[in-house]
Amino acid sequence: MDKHVKKAAGKVAKTVIKHTPEPIKEKVKDAAAEKIKENVEGHIQNKGKEFTDKLEQGRKNFADKAHEKAGEAKQIAQDALLSAREKVGKVVEAGESFQRKVSSGDEDKSELKVKGVRNIKGTSNIKTSRDIKSATKIKSAENMKSSTEIKTMGS
Repeated sequence: MDKHVKKAAGKVAKTVIKHTPEPIKEKVKDAAAEKIKENVEGHIQNKGKEFTDKLEQGRKNFADKAHEKAGEAKQIAQDALLSAREKVGKVVEAGESFQRKVSSGDEDKSELKVKGVRNIKGTSNIKTSRDIKSATKIKSAENMKSSTEIKTMGS
């Protein structure tokens, strides 16, 4: 039934348009053009507003994600720096230990220590034939103290 009503309304509109004077037709055309123009402008403005809203939402999402990723990158960098700091600390400690071993002048403490330049004998420290004891200077059994001659702490 709606089809019949639409069809009848269409026929009536056509006959009205045919019998309408020209100045009125021009006014109706102008009014219809103005109405269409307003509808198109409104539609374009709505689409523009939707696009702007979506763009703004996308920008906010991007900013949030970028901030989050920057925080993660900062944390990773800090972890790497702390790890490097610990490793450098261990290297410094090992270097200091090595330096103590090298610079130590006490040979009696440990034979594991590395000897330094100060511990190397010069030519003046090397014994010559004059420094070697002769047979007359070597102590014999007669010159050595016996156990009774040795002083004890109590005496």
